[in-house]
Amino acid sequence: MAAEGGGKEMNEIKTQFTTREGLYKLLSHSEYSRPNRVPFNSQGSNPVKVSFVNVNDQSGNGDRICFNVGRELYFYIYKGVRKAADLSKPIDKRIYKGTQPTCHDFNHLTATAESVSLLVGFSAGQVQLIDPIKKETSKLFNEERLIDKSRVTCVKWVPGSESLFLVAHSSGNMYLYNVEHTCGTTAPHYQLLKQGENFAVHTCKSKSTRNPLLKWTVGEGALNEFAFSPDGKFLACVSQDGFLRVFNFDSVELHGTMKSYFGGLLCVCWSPDGKYIVTGGEDDLVTVWSFVDCRVIARGQGHKSWVSVVAFDPNTTSVEESDPMEFSGSDEDFQELLSFGRDRANSTQSRLSKRNSTDSRPVSVTYRFGSVGQDTQLCLWDLTEDILFPHQPLSRTRTHTNVMNATSPPAGSGGSNPGTNGNSITTPGNSIPPPLPRSNSLPHSAVSNTGSKSSVDSAIASGVSKFATLSIHDRKERHHDKDHKRNHSMGHISSKSSDKLNIVTKNKTDPAKTLGTPLCPRMEDVPLLEPLICKKIAHERLTVLIFLEDCIVTACQEGFICTWARPGKVVSFNP
Repeated sequence: MAAEGGGKEMNEIKTQFTTREGLYKLLSHSEYSRPNRVPFNSQGSNPVKVSFVNVNDQSGNGDRICFNVGRELYFYIYKGVRKAADLSKPIDKRIYKGTQPTCHDFNHLTATAESVSLLVGFSAGQVQLIDPIKKETSKLFNEERLIDKSRVTCVKWVPGSESLFLVAHSSGNMYLYNVEHTCGTTAPHYQLLKQGENFAVHTCKSKSTRNPLLKWTVGEGALNEFAFSPDGKFLACVSQDGFLRVFNFDSVELHGTMKSYFGGLLCVCWSPDGKYIVTGGEDDLVTVWSFVDCRVIARGQGHKSWVSVVAFDPNTTSVEESDPMEFSGSDEDFQELLSFGRDRANSTQSRLSKRNSTDSRPVSVTYRFGSVGQDTQLCLWDLTEDILFPHQPLSRTRTHTNVMNATSPPAGSGGSNPGTNGNSITTPGNSIPPPLPRSNSLPHSAVSNTGSKSSVDSAIASGVSKFATLSIHDRKERHHDKDHKRNHSMGHISSKSSDKLNIVTKNKTDPAKTLGTPLCPRMEDVPLLEPLICKKIAHERLTVLIFLEDCIVTACQEGFICTWARPGKVVSFNP
């Protein structure tokens, strides 16, 4: 590719990069975009997003890709590293008027070679259920924008369910829908189900069950993204108010919170085993939060602008054998490491299951995650044993950390860094004495000593259980007939009636008061990660990062979806 700025190294667009696994290479022939490949004028447009689904068509090429560019939505066969993309033959293409697609999600439970269920959220607040294989539009929710007039920021199927889905809006509200329930033609009324610090959940009050089933009001400002835990029991939400909030989804109980260093949080993801959550946002940092301990355990500094996407890579989890003398954990610790990710990621499962369970040699695990941002850079990060378990003795031969105080302000802070002044306050329960490790992301390995897992409250709130399908176990067992009837009418929450319903226990949180507390440790109070790699890979801001088994997929706001082949996965294309 051509370089910017007269070919200066710092502005050069990278087409390959090397990590400990080997060489990752951009496959130009596998680039997806609009059929004419003309760069999209992204001014005033919503972010380009990408969704994948496998339809199991027995051909060995069952992957399908959906992406939005401006007012357009495309659905293609995804050939990845195997074959060049054929942009002239989309399975389905849609162009919308008066609104733009903002996000989408496939239902993987119901996907077949003949039919897929795709939810699409829009900038004006509507949500559409379509089948791009049958080229049908099944239903349209919030068609008249009577439920919420604001932009849809995130839409996802509830894990294990064929009919439930959750929608977040820039209003700060989330709504739970059931595709099979009818929608009323009059304004719905809500009654309070549960209320807590800066959140409230209401049920729809009517003689018969109708959409939306639940209305969540979370934090202040836009709700930018949410993500379900790997087991589907917990929900992590990030908001413009800078807070991460983690809920037990069924019992609608708040599990824990975290505050950004400054600015809003824009993205969130879970580790494959559900033990850690990573966020990114307007503080230009990635922040690692422990689900078990409910505290920040590390921050990553490498981006020069807002972080738009964070994602874990289950395929490069490092599994290494250690000398038996180096392992100081219990048998329970060892068995937990052996089962790490078994039900979360196929590749991790295959790596660990190949080990003999009677092997006396322990296993070390290093988490890998990535991030992309508005600075057009891709960063890869390693969570290593010196960060995860700072008090555990480390083997000298496997530890390569630079010990120094991490007092430098985050990039993009404009010179004002409130974290460099005042008395440092360490996190209670796990205070880290100076100096702190600053990971240089070399291929360390991690030995877990977390022992027993935290108990998870599986009880379902009585007000929610009347909807029946909300139980995790019921979700996986229920099989509903598909309903393709059109039903566009939705109820309306008038501004007058909603004023009282939306009263939430909101303690106005002063950012200056959260700094130095467990909610938001100071920069010098937690380890600071350095990226394993940090490469400029696009001309426009990056909006997508997805880790697949044989490649990494990225996308930028120009509308180009790029495939990066993993080491050893490059396929030569025939002209």
